[in-house]
Amino acid sequence: MEHKEYDVIIVGTGAAGLFTAISFSEDYKILMITKDTIENSDSYLAQGGISTLLSDEDYNAYYEDTMKAGHFENRPESVDTMIRSSNGIIEQLIKSGVNFDKDETGQLDYTREGGHSAYRILHHQDITGKEIVSKLLTKARTCKNISMLENTTMVDIIAKNNECQGIIMKDSIGTSACYGKFVILATGGIGGVFKNSTNFPHICGDSFAIALRHHIKLENIDYIQIHPTVLYSKKKGRRFLISESVRGEGAVLLNEEKNRFVDELQPRDVVTEAISKEMKKFNTDHVYLCMKNIPTKEILTHFPNIYKRCLEEGYDATKDLIPVTPAQHYLMGGIKVNTVGETTMAHLYAVGETACNGVHGANRLASNSLLESLVFGQNTAQNICKHRTDAKKMVSEVQIRDYNNIKKWQQENVKILLDEIKRRDVKFYDKWCNA
Repeated sequence: MEHKEYDVIIVGTGAAGLFTAISFSEDYKILMITKDTIENSDSYLAQGGISTLLSDEDYNAYYEDTMKAGHFENRPESVDTMIRSSNGIIEQLIKSGVNFDKDETGQLDYTREGGHSAYRILHHQDITGKEIVSKLLTKARTCKNISMLENTTMVDIIAKNNECQGIIMKDSIGTSACYGKFVILATGGIGGVFKNSTNFPHICGDSFAIALRHHIKLENIDYIQIHPTVLYSKKKGRRFLISESVRGEGAVLLNEEKNRFVDELQPRDVVTEAISKEMKKFNTDHVYLCMKNIPTKEILTHFPNIYKRCLEEGYDATKDLIPVTPAQHYLMGGIKVNTVGETTMAHLYAVGETACNGVHGANRLASNSLLESLVFGQNTAQNICKHRTDAKKMVSEVQIRDYNNIKKWQQENVKILLDEIKRRDVKFYDKWCNA
């Protein structure tokens, strides 16, 4: 078998994977793979924006907002690192061509979302994730040291004596081994295992099942965020998220009697629970989002994608009530890492939603996900560069299991993951995973 060797293998091409890759110097030979097309990552779908520290005076409020949303289960060191790094990350994004919206005076336009005590979220209309990821992807494609493979699935890692030495991957040709001095998992979350999710269906927690098989430590894998407002539909498939920034700009939630029932700018878990109670009270499967408090011009310019998608479902957001319901959205837990991406296996790292560095605690504050992915992705790359060693001896031969039945392999992964979630939180499992 031909042995392919790289300095770094990154599994995943979302914001975390891309920013990590371009944070390396060009003397690192890097391979990036994704099980679907490059653009089909959950960070590409992010609507609301990316949080940033407004000023030194805003630090305490931003820190408190993040901790409060996370029920104070956050790791303080991680929260501090994320907030203090935010301005530098924004500057890098702007230099990379990211076009954040500006106000009438030409200054950066900030919005607000649930749990935030200030307007500190930068955005590009309601497709911020697409704007950021597309610009990072353009930059990565100009790097001669970075290779990318689409429709290529990591089916296992190569490990010996608790040291990661590469991955086993499957593409349309077959299964092969790929060796790397460092492996970085940036495979996203677990939305694909849920019936109702805002995630792409192919993002279904493969890394976590593989980690469990290799006794790599997971943390808070049952800390799963349910987003309160996705567009209600009886159609099958991924649920369309209606950004929290819509409520930040004045939209309100109404029950079946068209009465407002909650402070819409509370953290997501609080709003989700309030919606669940109203649905149970009126024996319905949705509530309503009313955007009539937002000027029509603002809806059409700030939320054009949301307006268009609602219109496709038969609702004019400038006039009609929009039916919304909760759906799985984000994983706060994941593979346990420190602030520089190190897992409990040597030479194996994790970034983005795949990783749990504790920054989100028990519930993520809105628009912290893109920021977190970029901050700790860059930290991971910088840490690897500091500890770069000469090429270590690769495994001379590895037994490769037959992964021709990829569907069966995926079903096995889902079962392993769901069993672990159920073991940790049977109430959550019964309510959301087993629905």
